[in-house]
Amino acid sequence: MSVFKFCGCVYVICVCVAGVRAVQRLAEPQEQQHSNCLIQEGEQLIAALRTQVGELEEKLLDQTQEVERLRSGVGATDLEKHLELLVVENERLKQELKACKTSLLQEAPPPACTATDCPHSQDVEALREEVSRWESQTRPRQRRLAELEQQVLEKASRVETLSRQLEESKRHAGEMQRQLEESKCQQGEVEQQLSVQLRDCEEELARQAARPHQVKYVTEIVEVESSGSQQAVAEAQAKSAALQEQLSLQRQLLRELETQLHESQRTSTQLRAQLRADRGRICGLLSKAVGRGNGEVICRLSKILVYEGEMERAQGQLEAEMQNLEEEKNRVIEEAFIRAESEMKAVHENLAGVRMNLLTLQPALRTLTCDYNCLKRQVQDFPFMLEKAITEAKQEICQVIGEVSSANQELLRKYKREMNLRKKCHNELVRLKGNIRVFCRVRPVCRGEHDSAENMVSFDPEDDALLYLSTKGKLMTFELDKVFHPQATQEEVFQEVQSLVTSCIDGFNVCIFAYGQTGSGKTYTMEGVAKDPGINQRALRLLFSEVTEKAPDWDFKITVSMVEIYNETLRNLLGDNQGEKLDIKMNPDGSGQLYVPGLTEFTVQSPEDINRVFELGHMNRATACTNLNEHSSRSHALLIITVAGVNSSTGHRTQGKLNLVDLAGSERIAKSGAEGSRLREAQCINKSLSALGDVINALRSRHSHVPFRNSRLTYLLSDSLSGDSKTLMMVQVSPLVSNMSESVCSLKFAQRVRTIELGNATRRQWENSSTTSSPTHDSVELDSPPVTPVPLPISRASSAGSTLSASSKTPATRRRSQKSCVCVCATVNFFCGS
Repeated sequence: MSVFKFCGCVYVICVCVAGVRAVQRLAEPQEQQHSNCLIQEGEQLIAALRTQVGELEEKLLDQTQEVERLRSGVGATDLEKHLELLVVENERLKQELKACKTSLLQEAPPPACTATDCPHSQDVEALREEVSRWESQTRPRQRRLAELEQQVLEKASRVETLSRQLEESKRHAGEMQRQLEESKCQQGEVEQQLSVQLRDCEEELARQAARPHQVKYVTEIVEVESSGSQQAVAEAQAKSAALQEQLSLQRQLLRELETQLHESQRTSTQLRAQLRADRGRICGLLSKAVGRGNGEVICRLSKILVYEGEMERAQGQLEAEMQNLEEEKNRVIEEAFIRAESEMKAVHENLAGVRMNLLTLQPALRTLTCDYNCLKRQVQDFPFMLEKAITEAKQEICQVIGEVSSANQELLRKYKREMNLRKKCHNELVRLKGNIRVFCRVRPVCRGEHDSAENMVSFDPEDDALLYLSTKGKLMTFELDKVFHPQATQEEVFQEVQSLVTSCIDGFNVCIFAYGQTGSGKTYTMEGVAKDPGINQRALRLLFSEVTEKAPDWDFKITVSMVEIYNETLRNLLGDNQGEKLDIKMNPDGSGQLYVPGLTEFTVQSPEDINRVFELGHMNRATACTNLNEHSSRSHALLIITVAGVNSSTGHRTQGKLNLVDLAGSERIAKSGAEGSRLREAQCINKSLSALGDVINALRSRHSHVPFRNSRLTYLLSDSLSGDSKTLMMVQVSPLVSNMSESVCSLKFAQRVRTIELGNATRRQWENSSTTSSPTHDSVELDSPPVTPVPLPISRASSAGSTLSASSKTPATRRRSQKSCVCVCATVNFFCGS
């Protein structure tokens, strides 16, 4: 509205300026003498009018910006488009007005004539006086217009403030509505929780006899939640009252705004009427001047009047749209108020429902209180009931303990009977598995051998008795009693042979010997290293453990001797004179057994004594370095362990021998590079092993003659291979491709040994007799020679304070019965030649 008022004022002022200029053009030809004065006055008037026009244009720009701001606040898209069109049209009219001013100035005739020659000088004077009079009348109206514009600006700011307040009220009403919804949700949740708790309480009544301490807890929960619900109701009522008060304030503020808006519209209507009246009078005056003036001016003035009419129509449309927006605003506010009232009503209804639920829960609470009191009385009686139950339980426990004690006595008796039966079954199982059992162990690839090692050895995952060798494109299968993988530990190997070791304590002769080429790991399997010992030390530890367990009823004596066969010569490894040559003789007692006259024996009582014996024997052992093994054994070593036991109560005697044989490794001269004395040693080793093969073939073929005397080794092993002992062969295999032919030969020899049937082993035991020894079934009479204690030399033992019992046996003073010899093969290469 303010925009159109200012536009009208601008057009009126422009028309006045054009009229003054037209009067100047008409008066100049007649008033030559007064031209300068009139021009000066006209220029001053024009300058003043231009200043007013500039101020009005600035106000028009401010009002346009205010309309833009109000338009953005209202948010009516159609009205914005229409207002943009009006602004564009206003700019176009301004351009045309400026063009009219320019054309009037260009068309003004030069001041060539004087004022006396002009026929219209009187009219000019009259028009000038009229313009002055109208200007004097316009000034107070302009001041009034400025005041009204100021009021419009203040009211516009007030409208903006009220709009912001209205938006704030809407936002606050939205928040209150959201709070009401949240309160409604909370009340619904509280109601649902109370319903659930009531149902749970009803279900819990049946189980409260066992859970009396929870009744009071449930009662307190319901009371607390009831007080919480009442507090929520009070808060919701307070919020509802605050919302109603805010709505009443907003309604009162809206009525005040409507009153101010009607007053502003009435004032604007009066001003428009006055402007139209003034515009009519000015148009009348101008029409008089135009009637005598230029026709082009008339045309342009008519255009200006047309533009004014268009602006009035646009102003009317703008006012109508503003009225529509005001009505829409009132409608939205009313709808929000109605919706808030409906939601408030729903909240009140929900609160009433919650109150009814609370009233319904009160009888349930009283019932729970009664039940709680009953359970409380039961809890007070509970200690007496518990004491009675504990007394009864103690009596039952004592009775059960007595029954368990008697049952344990019966189980102990059955356990002893089953132990004796297990021992018999164990010995029978070892006998049924065969007298000569054959195990195979494949050593792993050592450092520096990866270039020559290929996957030529494979195993059967389903059967641990099968071994496969791939040689020359063929797959060879070997079946043995047990095959150990390269990853097998020393403990796993010993678990398979420890059953034979325990048979030695029962009076059987046991023989365990390793066979294989040099560098295949025989010495590591039999002797091992300090941190991971082999079969030798593990067997002796097991013997000491078994002897300790039987100590209360049996008295055992363990003696150890070591001998080696070097270049077909027997050497006593524990004796002082290493140059003394020994021989194998037939025992003169007529038993047909072999013995070695002059062989030194040491009595051991602990594993430490065994370690000192091993150290002494290793110092005297013959070893050398070859191309195949850095510490190759150049002789066959035999460790003979004799276990003699006497039953302290019955006088029953047993004697068994555990013979561990460390055979020298077979080798090929071309590979080992043996020369000189090493060549002679290799020849003797291969000769003795060849003689052992001949003996195996003869036993396998059941020949009437077995060539035991072809070698010192076979002659000494004749008792172990003649069916009077339990024998185990451990064949060692190398995984290297370069040793594949020797591995095949060793496995084939092992298969031949596995097929030999020597018969059942004989247990050597005697009954106690004051005069003679009467052997039991399949027993051999044994005359045990006296043992003379001999101290172990300090230079060969690690402990000078320890003494071991030794006996030197000669053919003239004693008889020695060797029922069996067990050979322990050794290749002192410590498993990988290290």
